[in-house]
Amino acid sequence: MTPTDLVETPAGDARITWHHARTPRLLLALGHGAGGGIDARDLVALAGALPPLGVSVALVEQPWRVAGKKVAPAPRTLDTGWRAVWPALAAAGVPVVAGGRSAGARVACRTARELGAHAVLALSFPLHPPGRPEKSRAEELLGTGVPTLVVQGGNDPFGRPGEFPEGEYALVEVPSGDHGFAVPKRGSLTQDEALGIITGGVGRWAGALRE
Repeated sequence: MTPTDLVETPAGDARITWHHARTPRLLLALGHGAGGGIDARDLVALAGALPPLGVSVALVEQPWRVAGKKVAPAPRTLDTGWRAVWPALAAAGVPVVAGGRSAGARVACRTARELGAHAVLALSFPLHPPGRPEKSRAEELLGTGVPTLVVQGGNDPFGRPGEFPEGEYALVEVPSGDHGFAVPKRGSLTQDEALGIITGGVGRWAGALRE
């Protein structure tokens, strides 16, 4: 049975679901998006693929999700929940990589420097609202202050890879992937192959991080 912990935060109880490596050298903490939970295909794939590579994975459910609410709160409240969970993550005793998908990626980017994150993994970073490129959130991504990897779908309406500004981060593209990394059924990639791009790219990047 996968171990879980409830963590009290000012926004309510958060929940951590642990996927432990046998001999961990890093911990990857992943938050979910504003429209879903830790059952997202990319989070599940990483939780299965990384522990054999020496990277433990902690899937973090924000308090609003634990409470059964359907709408995420304001970004400030998401940051508050993430900050309160961080000591439980740091207690693992290895460097912690902050990460998440979509809104969770924004949280990881905004708080990385202050929390002392070892690096940041941004899955489906919402560079802008769909159809609103002028509402850029690039400053959050460019301001992490630590090694950062973006994994982005080639057809993500929240920001396609070619829209991202130059900066001190690496980027892995999932060709034809949407915001949830789903690919067309008759496309050049199968869904399993798309997930393999994600897990392979993150695995190689994590393996190259200095402890």
